[in-house]
Amino acid sequence: MIPEIGTLGQRRLKNARVLVVGAGGLGSPVLLYLAAAGVGTLGIVDDDVVDLSNLQRQVIHGMNDVGRTKLESAHDAVARLNPLVTVQLHDARLTAQNALDVMAGYDLIVDGTDNFASRYLISDTAALLGVPCVWGAIYRFDGQVSVFWEKHGPTYRDLYPEAPPAGSMPSCAEGGVFGMLCAAVGSMMVTDAVKLITGVGRTLLGRVLLFDALASSWREIGLSQDPDRAPVTALADYELSCGLAPTPMTDSDATITVRELATMLERRDAGLIDFDLIDVREPSEREIESIPGSRLVSQGRIFAGDAEHELPRDRDLVLHCTAGSRSAAVLAELQRRGYSRVKHLHGGMRAWVTTVQTPNREIR
Repeated sequence: MIPEIGTLGQRRLKNARVLVVGAGGLGSPVLLYLAAAGVGTLGIVDDDVVDLSNLQRQVIHGMNDVGRTKLESAHDAVARLNPLVTVQLHDARLTAQNALDVMAGYDLIVDGTDNFASRYLISDTAALLGVPCVWGAIYRFDGQVSVFWEKHGPTYRDLYPEAPPAGSMPSCAEGGVFGMLCAAVGSMMVTDAVKLITGVGRTLLGRVLLFDALASSWREIGLSQDPDRAPVTALADYELSCGLAPTPMTDSDATITVRELATMLERRDAGLIDFDLIDVREPSEREIESIPGSRLVSQGRIFAGDAEHELPRDRDLVLHCTAGSRSAAVLAELQRRGYSRVKHLHGGMRAWVTTVQTPNREIR
């Protein structure tokens, strides 16, 4: 009944093929509203399973879905809402080897991922395929939304010419996200997706919307193509170029297990050895749970160079985070700076809680 959309716009929606990468915080509202709008074919890319901690923000899933794949859960939610939608499931993690095959045949890509490597990959693949990409990002109380389309405007590389240092940005699970922020940013993403499909209104191509949930305010910045940026001609090794390669050091001299750490702490308490156990997480994470005998020196301060006086070079250091990725990144950075007596904890706080502390103990 909206004159700008009308029956022609509804037919365009029915004939559209949209790929949503990620069935998480942003993918949840996007998938539900695209299905409700009558998009004919929805592709979903995800290789994760539903975890209890997801439910705070990933509203397409419920308690009964915990342990199921996000693909299965999202498919069932879309089918309940609109059984006329054809859902195509892609149980894969996008890589430079499979991205073109997975994304080919879709008219529009919606990027709901949460890491830089995937965002560069999706934007570059969309550029090679000549299709638009709707992108959104969230962190704690802040959100960003834009449209990338190399044929007609900027891409993700024009917004972020270089990836940040490895491990400098925690994931949503590690750094936290205001659950309702996903709805605000996701709704803007699907709004532009529908406008691109129906051809109405002005999209966010060439603009970036910034949302501050704490202040309940939106602002806009302009974005244009960098004339000196080379066009995308091929896909690359994005995990390597974004500093997201597997653990920088895999030899036993650089990594310890939680059981080894437990023994080391016992020996330290007995005065037999001495070392510093460094928690590189954020203060809010440490408030929830910590390893006795550790001290906090957050990753951000280490990368910024503000904490070297707290990390003596003449003592053994053991780093830990939530799961091991951030501590591995800090390990590599300290080694680059000349530290030689440093290791990191494999599996991080999660492995410590499940292996050393009482199994099945509820974290409070």
